[in-house]
Amino acid sequence: MKVASSAPLLFFDSGVGGLSILGPSRAALPNAPVVYAADSAGFPYGTKSEAEIAARVPALLGRLVERFRPRLAVIACNTASTIALSAVRAALDIPVVGTVPAIKPAALLSKSRVFGVLGTDATVRQPYVDRLTAEFGADCTVLRHGSAALVQLAESKLRGEALDPKIARDALAGLIDQSGGDRMDTVVLACTHFPLVEAELMAAASQPLKFVHGGDGIARRIAYLTQGQNWPASSPPGKAVFTRLDNSVASLAPALAEFGLTQMEAL
Repeated sequence: MKVASSAPLLFFDSGVGGLSILGPSRAALPNAPVVYAADSAGFPYGTKSEAEIAARVPALLGRLVERFRPRLAVIACNTASTIALSAVRAALDIPVVGTVPAIKPAALLSKSRVFGVLGTDATVRQPYVDRLTAEFGADCTVLRHGSAALVQLAESKLRGEALDPKIARDALAGLIDQSGGDRMDTVVLACTHFPLVEAELMAAASQPLKFVHGGDGIARRIAYLTQGQNWPASSPPGKAVFTRLDNSVASLAPALAEFGLTQMEAL
C-alpha cells in the first residue's frame, strides 16, 4: 500500500517519557512527520490498575489514528505496552511498535549476573517481565523495583523545575538494598521516563552501574518497518497532542521544542 509522504509517525505515552523514544527515532528518520500524544488526563499510568489501562489505551489510540492517519504507531510507554499492546494491534490496521523492558541487552551486558529492572509499579509486576526474564536472564539474579516518584522527577526536569536528588537515590536503593543488590552492575530503565533522568541516576549511584533502555532499538525497528516509504523533502514541525491542556502542559513547551514539537493542541 502506498503511504502518503505527509503521513506521520504517532508516538503515544502517558506523559513526556516517550520523548526518550522520539529522540533516537528523529535522529534515524529526520524528515519524518511526527505526532506525539500524551494522555495528560490519565497520567500517571504506573499507579493505575491493569483493567484501567487495558480499557483506556486502545480507545485513545483508536481516536488518535482516526484523527491523524499515521503510517505507524509507537506505544512509547512500557506500562501501556506490557498491558495493552496485543489489544491495540488487534484493533488497528497499521503497524504498532511496543516498548518492552530491555532485559535481553541487560543479560548480555551484566558481568556479575545480577541486574535490576527499574520501572513503574505496574510494569515490574507484569507477567511479560517474568517471561522476558525466564527467556533471557535465566542464569541471572533479577531484582525489580517500581518508582512512581522517578516518573514525576522526569516530568519536573522537562518543566525546568528544581529536582530533589533524594528521589533518584531512593529509586536505586530500592534495588541495591535487596539481597544481592550489592553485586548489581546493570539497571534496565523499564519506563520511558527514566532515560530522561539517567544523569541524575548516575550521580545518585553508590556503586558502578550501567543503564540500558530500548530507545535506539525502537528507532531501528521503526526505520525497518518504514523502509522504502516516501517522506517529506524536509523536516516538518512536530505536533504534541494532549488529552488535557493545562498550565503544567504549557510549561513543557520549551522542552518539547527541543524535540521538534513546536505545535500543541488538545485531543
